[in-house]
Amino acid sequence: SHPNIIQWASEHPDTKIPYYNPLSNRHTIYVPDFFVVYKDKNGKKRVELIEIKPAAETYLKEAKSNRHKAALAVNIAKWRAAQEWCERKGIKFRVLTEYDIFNNPRKKR
Repeated sequence: SHPNIIQWASEHPDTKIPYYNPLSNRHTIYVPDFFVVYKDKNGKKRVELIEIKPAAETYLKEAKSNRHKAALAVNIAKWRAAQEWCERKGIKFRVLTEYDIFNNPRKKR
């Protein structure tokens, strides 16, 4: 309901990003968690794709278990593909963890 939000969607159906999954050795599709269109503080229209992941699946130092390390490997492949896809379209891509959501800068990596 924020007045600067123009449009948003969860797992937007038009945001299908192809990537190569290093664990399955297959090409597949990645759909980020959120698609957001908003006006920034200067009134300029911005578009972002946002992925929400736990830090244990985002940062190597946080990935303690084999499951988390495997998830991190797949996520890195997804996020590289997403970054390239977004750059071609002039869109910003970012990943947020619990540290970002709960505003804990001491834990950010």
